[in-house]
Amino acid sequence: MDGWDQFLAPYHQAVEELKVKLKGIRTDYRLGAHSSPVEFVTARVKPIQSIIEKANTRNIPYDELQEEMYDIAGIRIMCQFVDDIEVICRLVRDREDMSVVEERDYIENTKESGYRSYHIIIKYPVNTIHGVVDILAEIQIRTLAMNFWATIEHTLNYKYSGEYPPEIRHRLQNAADAAYLLDKEMSEIREEIHDAEKYYKKKRNI
Repeated sequence: MDGWDQFLAPYHQAVEELKVKLKGIRTDYRLGAHSSPVEFVTARVKPIQSIIEKANTRNIPYDELQEEMYDIAGIRIMCQFVDDIEVICRLVRDREDMSVVEERDYIENTKESGYRSYHIIIKYPVNTIHGVVDILAEIQIRTLAMNFWATIEHTLNYKYSGEYPPEIRHRLQNAADAAYLLDKEMSEIREEIHDAEKYYKKKRNI
């Protein structure tokens, strides 16, 4: 366990730093009295058992995990509207404290299951007492509707190991379509929602 603790220490440090930095986007927008593209941010380090299972499935040697497994550190950014996703992507690309390695667009290229999200793999330098350690981390950017669907699908995937009964698969696809339509409708009334939020904040501060 000591070996794993030492290996994962920079990842734990990275997710805490990234969570604070990416939450800072929300704060900056609100200080400027603008609607933030970031609704909230969560982060996690992949459990050891999950790392082992993924390494075995993908034939990744343990001494190559740092270079080959990109999602040991995971950050998830939720937003209200689909258009916010591109705004967040630009902000991440422009940062000087991390560099983009790869982007995967599962919104334009929706997975067969119905999964929609935008993934950015970054390289992030972590300062430790032993020097700087460059780690890979995955940032997932999605709307609240996309996140609700993905959370349910993830839970069901564990139960059925990806082999869904036809009825469950059909209902998941229907739910994915409904989430897509919800995002589309919310985008159509985006300005009305923003005006309502400003009105609410103004009334609350009186």
